[in-house]
Parts: sequence; C-alpha cells; structure tokens
Amino acid sequence: MNLQIITTPQIHLVQIPDSHNLNRQLLNRFKVLQGQQETQRSHFFQGRFENIYIERQHIPEILSLITTVENIAKIILKSNAPLRCGYWFNWMQPGHSTSLHTHEENDELLSAVYYVTAPDQSGDLLIGNDPYTLRYRPVPGMLALFSPQLPHAVAVNASDQERLSIAFNIGLAS
Repeated sequence: MNLQIITTPQIHLVQIPDSHNLNRQLLNRFKVLQGQQETQRSHFFQGRFENIYIERQHIPEILSLITTVENIAKIILKSNAPLRCGYWFNWMQPGHSTSLHTHEENDELLSAVYYVTAPDQSGDLLIGNDPYTLRYRPVPGMLALFSPQLPHAVAVNASDQERLSIAFNIGLAS
C-alpha cells in the first residue's frame, strides 16, 4: 500500500485512496443497521447517541478499513506487534457537536477517526485546548490518527446534512 502520511506534532493525516466505493458501502450498510435492536448505542447527548457499535460480522465492509488503520498505526508506532482495533460509528446531525474529551480509559496507543461522509461545514476536528486548538476540516476518505491522551472535540455541524465518521482506539493485542 502506497500511502502518504502527513505528520505534524499533534496528528497524522492520511487520505485513503479510492475510498469512494468503500464509503458508499459503509454508509449503505450503516443506514440499514444503525436502528436495529442488536446495534448497541452509548453516550446519549443532545438527543442523539454519540457512539453506535455495529459488530464486524454485521458490517464486513469495515474489515479492509480496520486492516488499513492497523497497518498505518504500525508505521506510526514503528512496531510490527499485533494490534487490536476497537471502533464505533458517530452519526452527527445538523446542529450537533462532540465535547472535548480524551481516550485514556484503557491502554490505547493511538486514537483515530475516519470520515465516511463529511459535507462542508459539518464539524471540524478540534485538537488540543484553547488557546492552542488546531482545526482540521474533514473530507470523505480522510483518516486522522493522534495520541489518545490528546484532548479533542468536534465543532458544531453547521451544514444541513448528517455526517458519518468511524472512531478507532488502537492498542496492543493481548
């Protein structure tokens, strides 16, 4: 895989090539599964569940993305150790945002977010604390990886469309 990883002191950005078909498949499958009874949801804020969990066996389209995320993580971590990669979907409606938080609750080595859909003005990824907050405008097919200890948030979705992203926590396989 020939990927260009853009690295800054805070974040690693990768545009996944040929992501259009993958994103269409992920979005279609998500729309079918997100409301089903066996789909788990957590973090109910502002009238929506922030985290939507769909098991891998129900969304096989995600397997190639997980492999890509793990391979990029190995490059960033400079390690070939086996990794585990947990994930969840974030379906953000117009007017919604995600508050400042970290992912320090387990032994994660990296956190990441992949954008399936990202209409203009649908909420920048905010990294850091004021007055040193960095803003990254999401685009479909973009993968952003960063330290789980780094505070991050998502700005208000000021578009008139929903945005779909997939968050990842990456750690060593046990």
